[in-house]
Amino acid sequence: MHKLLIVGAGRGGTALLRMLNQMERMKIVAVVDRSEDAPGLELARSFGIQVDTDYHSYLEPDLDVILEATGDLQEYESLRRVKPEKTVLIPGTFTRIVMRLIRERDKLIAVMMQNQRERETMLNSTHDAIIGVNRHGMITLFNKAAERLMGIDAATVLETNVAERIPNTRLHIVLETGLAELNQEQILPNKTRIITNRVPVRNERGDVVGAVAIFRDSTEVMALAEEITDLKELQSMLEAIIQCSDEAISVVDQDGNGLMINPAYTRLTGLTPEEVIGKPATVDISEGESMHMQVLKTQKAVRGVPMKVGSKRKDVIVNVAPVLVDGTLKGSVGVVHDVSEFKRLTEELEKAHRIIRTLEAKYSFADIIGLSESMHAAIEQAKRAALTPATVLLRGESGTGKELFAHAIHNESVRKYKPFIRVNCAAISESLLESELFGYEEGAFTGARRGGKRGLFEEANGGTIFLDEIGELSMSMQVKLLRVLQEREIVRVGGTKPIEIDVRVITATHVNLESAIQSGRFREDLYYRLHVIPIYIPPLRQRVDDIYPLTMHLLRKDNLEYGRNVEEIDPETMQILHSYQWPGNVRELENVLGRAMIHMRLHERVILPEHLPPLERKVANATDVQHQEDVSSTGITLKEAVEEAERNHIRKELLAAKGNRTLAAKRLGIAIRSLYYKMEKLGITEDER
Repeated sequence: MHKLLIVGAGRGGTALLRMLNQMERMKIVAVVDRSEDAPGLELARSFGIQVDTDYHSYLEPDLDVILEATGDLQEYESLRRVKPEKTVLIPGTFTRIVMRLIRERDKLIAVMMQNQRERETMLNSTHDAIIGVNRHGMITLFNKAAERLMGIDAATVLETNVAERIPNTRLHIVLETGLAELNQEQILPNKTRIITNRVPVRNERGDVVGAVAIFRDSTEVMALAEEITDLKELQSMLEAIIQCSDEAISVVDQDGNGLMINPAYTRLTGLTPEEVIGKPATVDISEGESMHMQVLKTQKAVRGVPMKVGSKRKDVIVNVAPVLVDGTLKGSVGVVHDVSEFKRLTEELEKAHRIIRTLEAKYSFADIIGLSESMHAAIEQAKRAALTPATVLLRGESGTGKELFAHAIHNESVRKYKPFIRVNCAAISESLLESELFGYEEGAFTGARRGGKRGLFEEANGGTIFLDEIGELSMSMQVKLLRVLQEREIVRVGGTKPIEIDVRVITATHVNLESAIQSGRFREDLYYRLHVIPIYIPPLRQRVDDIYPLTMHLLRKDNLEYGRNVEEIDPETMQILHSYQWPGNVRELENVLGRAMIHMRLHERVILPEHLPPLERKVANATDVQHQEDVSSTGITLKEAVEEAERNHIRKELLAAKGNRTLAAKRLGIAIRSLYYKMEKLGITEDER
């Protein structure tokens, strides 16, 4: 049971009180506010919680958390100075952010629940009986019309096996075969004759995840047909039904020319009857293929096809079925459902998820795509490392996914609900890196923030810090990082008091650290502190088997980003991707696929070789192979080679000048201050003169 003290009983504090009072593992010891008529105090009394105008008497050593909800910086600083050492103090700014996110989440959930209620109302209002099952054959939908036709109460069959509870059903067969059964005649146990359509429900990968049966009493239709003998009266009635329907309906003749639309169709697409009737079925399509033409060609119904229609490119789902009279095709009818509102709500929900995910690690091991043996070994090693608090060193070329592994290790560890801080050591200048990592005290340097600043190590306390490009650290920063790893404490810039921290460190580099140690650019003692659990992430050229699953994953991602619908990649294109060496690894693969998609036409669904940007596609011949055997890589970058040459030349001149740095700087043609800077940067010490 965690003990909590709330300081501030205004609007924010009151909202937090309502939420936290419902949590079983949280005990609110008191609510404190200087104003005796604060609204939260009265609420706290109604909950049986102590209230006060002074918090000092509640600052016991066993107090776990203080929520500062006043938003007053001075109040926060006062609390920080007097709170028990182990008590966590949460500032009002963080509280406001959390409450805003919670309110946005509740609004989205309320909208989704409203849409769910509307959907259930529509399903229960329709005259057609509907039965739905999930992939396991369990009944998940049984509307009012189904209860009426079958004489069964929905409560008795929901969440039961359809084959056991519904006589003569074939929904379990549709689940097994994945084939639709349309316009099937059947007699129910109560002797009611029905016409039913049974169709599988598929997910975005095409897998069958359920099935739906839609049926109605055929005796009603037959009785109606017997009563209506005049064709014109029947046509007028059908037109009236279509005109009054809230669903957008489009009817074409056997040649694919518009025959009829209703007002709902005009409202959805913006097209008038004059612009549609007598025109080809493609006149309303902004993106996608005409399902009317496909149905007229195959004489088979299609359902749930996404496309864009009208000048405003509305996102819709269409169901189209052929019109057959005595076995003769007379046309087709389509029902168009507007899904733009559902898409907007989904995008808003995803936006909320993205906001929340910026406060934590984004990826898990499920996000790492890799089927090859080498990648599987790296993932398994990372999962084992996640169960320990040991330092992890991620090694691999640029673009292989080292940061992805760092996120996944944090999310798999016991620290997953604690902070995850990312730092690119190469992206921050050396002069700023120390203050960013370790923070600084007030007055430590010109422009320092009043009151000082917490460093990233302090921000990550209790969680994980990911130091990317660790091989780019200067020698002086390496010394400071070594102290952090050894002593588990930091000292702020301009400060003298060490601050204890509990941080799990994950590092990453593409630099050959062993070569850097030999050249004097990386400390050997730091290397052994970091090299506790080394994980090597193989480059893409060493795991060619992963190119296809990676490609399909990236295509789905780019489809959402670019608003495309690319479904597959041509085998010849796949061969080109397999033969390429991928020096930029997965990052380069994503770039190539994105550029290929941009070069495609909107209606194209398959990436062909001509869509790819120029790639080096030559296969090494015997001469190339022999040359590669004769010439081995040094394992260092051009920058490292230049630094090594510069280091050796400076050492030589210092030796010739017998340690006289002024004379050595003169011979080198640089200022004495530049020489001091380079000696520190390149790790040249006094005993090397």
